[in-house]
Amino acid sequence: MDGLRFPVAIHLHGTLSANAQGSFPLPIGMTLESVAAVASNDSAATLQLGAGDDADGIMAAKAIGDEGVPLTFGKTSFDGALCDAKNPPHFDKGTVITWLLDFDGAGGAAAADVTILFSFLEG
Repeated sequence: MDGLRFPVAIHLHGTLSANAQGSFPLPIGMTLESVAAVASNDSAATLQLGAGDDADGIMAAKAIGDEGVPLTFGKTSFDGALCDAKNPPHFDKGTVITWLLDFDGAGGAAAADVTILFSFLEG
């Protein structure tokens, strides 16, 4: 049996003029299978992922997809201290997942209409 999949979608409408960040607690123990991120324009935006107090514990900042073509990050992209870049990371119930979107990377083009999709597997 495959278990239940839990998507968590975040959409940031319009052209961004500042960094965006957010967090959400896990209602049950879950395994993070992938994260897809995309801007509607050709941007320099980057996405960083963390858990709890470790802001980049899941993934150091990486460029997101552009022009409506998402980039998908999987187990080999999860290179933070809480992951091994070999296996999808598992998090216990109540773990707070954090994300930080640098809207223009290192001063490049600002991202517009960004969508981030987390894909979790139960257990």
